[in-house]
Amino acid sequence: MRKTNSKRLFIALVAVIILILSTFVLGGCSFKQKNSVETFNTYKDYWQKKDYKGMYSMLSNEAKAKISEKNFIDRYSNIYSGIEANNISINAESTDKNAEKIPFSLTMTTAAGEVAVKGYEADMVKEKVDNKKIWAINWSEKMIFPQMESQDKVRVETIAAKRGEIYDRNGYGLAINGTVVTIGIKPADFNANKEANTTNLAKILDIKPSAIEDKLKADSNPEHFLPIVNISADKKDIIAEAMKIPGVIYQKPNNRIYQGGEAMGSLIGYVGPITAEELKKLHGQGYSSTSSIGKRGLEQVYENKLRAKDGKFIYISKQKDGVETEKIQIAKTEPKNGENITLSIDAELQKNIYENMNGEKGASTAINPKTGEILAMVSSPSFDPNLFTTYAPESIKTQWEKDKNIQFDNRFKAAYAPGSAFKLFTAIAGLEKGSINPSEAINIQGNQWQPSGSWGAYKVTRVVDPGKPIDLKNAFIYSDNIYFAQQALKIGKETFIAKAKDFGIGETLPIDYPIAKSQISADNSIKNDIQLADSGYGQGQVLMSPLHVALMYSAVLNKGDIMTPTLQLQKDKAAAKVWKKGVVSEKNANILLEDLTEVIENPSGTGHGVKIPGVALAGKTGTAELKKSVEDTSGEEYGWLVSMNTDNPKMVLVTMIEDVRSKGGSHYVIPMQKKVLEYYFIQRGGH
Repeated sequence: MRKTNSKRLFIALVAVIILILSTFVLGGCSFKQKNSVETFNTYKDYWQKKDYKGMYSMLSNEAKAKISEKNFIDRYSNIYSGIEANNISINAESTDKNAEKIPFSLTMTTAAGEVAVKGYEADMVKEKVDNKKIWAINWSEKMIFPQMESQDKVRVETIAAKRGEIYDRNGYGLAINGTVVTIGIKPADFNANKEANTTNLAKILDIKPSAIEDKLKADSNPEHFLPIVNISADKKDIIAEAMKIPGVIYQKPNNRIYQGGEAMGSLIGYVGPITAEELKKLHGQGYSSTSSIGKRGLEQVYENKLRAKDGKFIYISKQKDGVETEKIQIAKTEPKNGENITLSIDAELQKNIYENMNGEKGASTAINPKTGEILAMVSSPSFDPNLFTTYAPESIKTQWEKDKNIQFDNRFKAAYAPGSAFKLFTAIAGLEKGSINPSEAINIQGNQWQPSGSWGAYKVTRVVDPGKPIDLKNAFIYSDNIYFAQQALKIGKETFIAKAKDFGIGETLPIDYPIAKSQISADNSIKNDIQLADSGYGQGQVLMSPLHVALMYSAVLNKGDIMTPTLQLQKDKAAAKVWKKGVVSEKNANILLEDLTEVIENPSGTGHGVKIPGVALAGKTGTAELKKSVEDTSGEEYGWLVSMNTDNPKMVLVTMIEDVRSKGGSHYVIPMQKKVLEYYFIQRGGH
């Protein structure tokens, strides 16, 4: 019993001792005062974290009497967000624990780059709080910037830089910096007859009345200019009609102007305000919430070259009675204009091609075979890029919706079944392997063929039975599917696939614009003889872009070489580079050029309709069937036509038109191209 009591007494004694010690220690801590440096360091930590509420809590009573917590927080928040202040770092320059003045410096990143500010001084004071003396910050505006006073403001001015412009090979401006007309209203005058004026203005501009009504509702100053739409300056009739309405006025802001119209829409693209998503993705690359950025086409492809980098001027606006008296620079960056780009594109040729495609769904590409320069890349139908930097009238929006937005499908960048346009490849592969004897005539009976009954019901079909044995030249003239199917089987899968690699099929084309890869098949293999035979005349799973088809045909004009394609003008001919060397021997290239010439010159040739007196042309037609299965006979058809001049070759022109089954197949394309060729070689003399 005694032992138990003694134990209890001991435990109680220990507990009392611990309590006394704890009280002493805690009491000692509560009475221990922070020195001025420690206090400032705490304030500094809040500052670096942009914890403005925490900063305010450490201000002196005198400072708090001069500025409320809300105004303090707003002051810092507005200034720092305005100058885009980040990565704040503060360095105290005193170690005196009882210093009443602590000099310090500050660095931070801003919209104008990194800023290093010296000359700060923290005024430290001791104040009584709950009968205890503590250190506090005797804050003033000089703690924002040393030169600041209570009435001063911090401002940011943007020094505008110019976006680079895009020109065609002849110096014609395709994307330039100019002015548009902003049609707006002065509500004070407009609202005198608001309902009628709104109705009339909406009708003239072809917009919904709500587009005007909503802006009027949101407007708080009836004397201010209220912008409604941007419109091209050449829409003079619309502008004049709008100006007749009381209260309608206009301004002329700077804007991106696209002079190529619909013909250039898919190629050039347009610029637009940067999105939050884009801004996040491009963080740290100098973009801001007010930046414009390339959205489509070459405006997007060449964004890094074209983009303008605005300068920024951050300054203290010294104020007296609300009037600025002086600007004190904090930071400044000079503007950097974007780079101008001169394309290899011939704008007039591009427009002519587009117009002659008559709004049909399709694509055309023209190249200079000797230099690799792309003269035209057309997608039809297309859109006027000005509609995205001004506005799209309701009638046009309605048409887009009716057409299921086909205007925005960029067809020249896609890959399609090339049909008979691919027969050139099969001929090259066979000639290079030696499996094709160009003078050997094959006796093919009827319009359908299969090698054996192992193919089941499937047969290769040709359109014309010429009633005679077929050699290579006649196979081109009549575009004989059976001949090329047979030759593909002789070539064999391995050689066929290997030769495709020589032509860059399966590779990304070496061009700035993202063009779809061509393919022999989806998995770069040929599974059976039926697929191989079909591939021989451009069916199966073969896909090629119009540009790649043009490059393939250029080889027979270049002694077997394919030049590197380019969208930028090559002022120096020596700049032209070979992309694929010797894909066909010079001897075989000459044989094939002669055969392709007969396709147009021979009255029986499938391309004879494109013949132009006085212009030596070679080429090939092609009809590609889009089948759901080998048995399908009702699929859609693509019509192809390749044309190229052979004397001093200047252009290979490839056109593909969709949905030609009921329009005559590839023959539907011939009049389109003929008009272009007449324009380019006759009217312009090939220049």
